[in-house]
Parts: sequence; C-alpha cells; structure tokens
Amino acid sequence: MSSGTRKIRTMGEFAAVSGISRPTVSKYFQDPRSVKKVTRERIETAIDKYGFRPNLFAMNQNRRLTKNIGIVVPYLADPFFAEIARNIERRCLDAGYFPMLFSSHGETSLENDIFETLRSLKPAGVLLAPLGRRSERQVVEDFCGDVPTVLFDSEIEGVGEAFVGSDNFQSIPLIVEYLCRTGEPPSFFEMPPVNPNANKRRQAYIQAMESLGHAPQVVHVHGEGWAFEEVGYREGMRVIAERKLPTDTVLCSNDRLAIGFLAAAYEKGLRVGRGQGFALRVAGHDDHPFARFTSPSLTTVAQDYAAIAERSVETLFRLLDQGINAERRETELFPGSLVMRQSA
Repeated sequence: MSSGTRKIRTMGEFAAVSGISRPTVSKYFQDPRSVKKVTRERIETAIDKYGFRPNLFAMNQNRRLTKNIGIVVPYLADPFFAEIARNIERRCLDAGYFPMLFSSHGETSLENDIFETLRSLKPAGVLLAPLGRRSERQVVEDFCGDVPTVLFDSEIEGVGEAFVGSDNFQSIPLIVEYLCRTGEPPSFFEMPPVNPNANKRRQAYIQAMESLGHAPQVVHVHGEGWAFEEVGYREGMRVIAERKLPTDTVLCSNDRLAIGFLAAAYEKGLRVGRGQGFALRVAGHDDHPFARFTSPSLTTVAQDYAAIAERSVETLFRLLDQGINAERRETELFPGSLVMRQSA
C-alpha cells in the first residue's frame, strides 16, 4: 500500500473502493476460484493497492456454519502431538478451513473449558485427542453430541463419530517378536496410565510374550502426568540401582520414556546396544522425532504420523459433506513399522 492511500478496514469499504459488489468480494475471500478470472484480477489489484486483509475469523463467526475446525491435543509439548497437529493444520488450511489449536495440558478442567470455548466459536467440526483416563466421559460425550467430532490417537469407546489411531496390538507384537528373535526376551517398562494407549500397549505386550511362550515381565513405574522423560530417567535410575530389571532387554512403552531410560543407563555406566560388551538392549515405541538422535540411536516402532493426520481430517470432512450416520461409528487403525537402530 503506497503512502497516502486510504486505509481500508471493512469488507464494505473495500467493495466500495474496488467497484465490485460486496457479495462478490465476500465470495472471493471464501474461495478465489469461485469468481471469474477478470473479477479475481480486479480484486487482487485492489488488494495490492489498499493492503486490505479481511478478518477471516470474524467472517467465519458471522456465518451460520463456520469454516472453523477445532484441534484439541492433551499435551502440545509432546513432539508426537506437535507433529500430528502440524499435519492436521496444514491439511485444514489447504482445504480452506480455519484451524484453531488447543492443548489441555493434561488437565481435566482445562479440557472441559476448551469444549465450552469451542461451542462458543461454532466450529464446523473438531478433531480431538482426548485425555482419555482423565477425561470426564459424560462431558466429552455431550460435546461430541453437539459438534461433529473425530477422535484420534486416544480412544474413548463409543464417543465421537469416528476414531483414527495406531494399532497397538499389531505394533507391540511386531517389536516383541523382533527382540525375542535377536536376543533375550524383553521386559516391559510401562508408562503412567495417562490414556488408553498405556493399557493397550501393556496388554499387547503380555499377549505377545505369552503367544511366543515367554513369561511377561512388566516393570511398574511410579509417576503420573506427561513428563515421560523425567519418569523414564528417575524410574530407570531406581530399577537399575535396585537390580530390579528382570532381563537385559527393555521395551519401553513409548520413546519418551526410553529417552529418559537411556540417560539413566548412561549415568549408571551401562552400555546400551547389541552384541559383546553391551549390558542392555533398549527399545521404544512411536518413532519420536528425536529417537534417531539419541546415543545410541533408538530402536522403535514408527507410528504413521502423516497417515493418521490425513485420515482424521479426511474422515471429518467426509462426515461434514455427507452427514452423520448415527447408527455406525467408524474406527480405523494404522499399523506400525519396525525401525532398527543401534540401541537394540
């Protein structure tokens, strides 16, 4: 915008100075492809001249059905959720929606407050990774009854129009079989039961070990909340010092626990890796973005971040386009893939 050019603040003012009707201008800002090329060029010339940028959030709020999409995760500082949220945001933006990201920070009261905030924002739909165990089921169920909602990562049975996540009963047996085949059968260093994945992974480990003819060895940890690295380090230091590791192979319930456990092993002077001269093998689950940079690099099972995010968004958009089928709740689980690195 050149100096001396009038400052345009509203859609009405922009329509007046550009000489194009307000409905056409509004239509352009919703979807530039919806207006004729010659009209689009006139509008874009006026945008350059006046530096006008509409308040898309306010536009959405004034519409009966907004283009807002809510994204709710339990703990945004967790790189897993950050990566999933990044993929979801990008997909929503590309489809012309306005993503709004919230983190409940592992707190039930904050998760409930987010639901109330979202109601006031009138989203077209919501993509929700609930706290799970700490969620108030009735509150979540009531919200999902008011707003089209697809759950991802953490499932609450029967809640929401659909659930998209990882298949723990495929991925855990995959790495258990590998560890049993290449060395001593693993013990299972469990994570605090913050969401349903904790219990599912422990159950999947027990089933996998029993199916292979081995006795399951679950190492119970003390701790709660989402500070998994801290729990892994503190509890790793404890079980190593107390000589309570039942085997020389440790499968951690997630990579963040494993990262803390690796630090504990290093501090206790235990070499981690496979082969002569190594005291422990350590593996995890998720393929955390930092897993390949640990020392040694972490053997793990990769979740398909991109596929989970893409299918979650696709499912929500399809439900919004085609309507909700109240008689059928959809579930889609993606398999994990083994990632072999130096720690095991």
